[in-house]
Amino acid sequence: MNTVILIPARLNSGRLKKKMLADLEGAPLIVRTWQQACRSALARRVVIATDSSEIADVMTDCGAEVVMTSPEATCGTERIAEAAREIDADVYINLQGDEPLIDPRNIDKVAEPFFSEHPPDCSTLVYPVLSEDFEELNSPDIVKVVMDRHFNAMYFSRSPLPYQRYIYSSTRCYRHIGIYAFSAEVLKAFSRIGPSMLEQAESLEQLRLLEYGYRIRCVETASDMPGVNTFEDLELVRSLYRSRQNGA
Repeated sequence: MNTVILIPARLNSGRLKKKMLADLEGAPLIVRTWQQACRSALARRVVIATDSSEIADVMTDCGAEVVMTSPEATCGTERIAEAAREIDADVYINLQGDEPLIDPRNIDKVAEPFFSEHPPDCSTLVYPVLSEDFEELNSPDIVKVVMDRHFNAMYFSRSPLPYQRYIYSSTRCYRHIGIYAFSAEVLKAFSRIGPSMLEQAESLEQLRLLEYGYRIRCVETASDMPGVNTFEDLELVRSLYRSRQNGA
């Protein structure tokens, strides 16, 4: 099965100026993410999708494949859907450009449901959270998800999911890790149907698919590393990157 990783990358970021080009131990953040993506065992190609000539120049100099996209994209998935018009594949993996510490095995894990007998429309990763960890469950910066018994997503939210009126030891809680794999047909449909009400209310692009009846298969992972949204995140990732390089 032909699997391609697409990394959407825009230059402007609300919380951290020129985040994608921030230095991470001698190379831009987006370069470090691309290097991790290139270690995937399942993907045949890794492509940067950007509307920034500055990012394009940096990535081209590194030897990366780049597709220029429109600045009108409302989210990362719309950007990769545009890039996918020029790239033939059966499965497209949407990897955010601010994930320089992502485990390549997690990149492969998100695509694995498409190699099964009954592939989903889309797949993503989830990570378990303790049901008594109220700070994490109540943080709007951490996206939560509830699933059916077949690990298909029922809903994603910035609010606590599930809301625990009563505390039971059997309650299982998960946070969402924002990497996706799409079938070619569903990725094309995503940009065609346009932003949905729930997507706009929660500012979560994956809700567009759920609202229109598509299945999102959730794959549990035991490993997760922080991405970069703020300067504090960047300093943490720099520290973790140095520790990794030093073998700590």
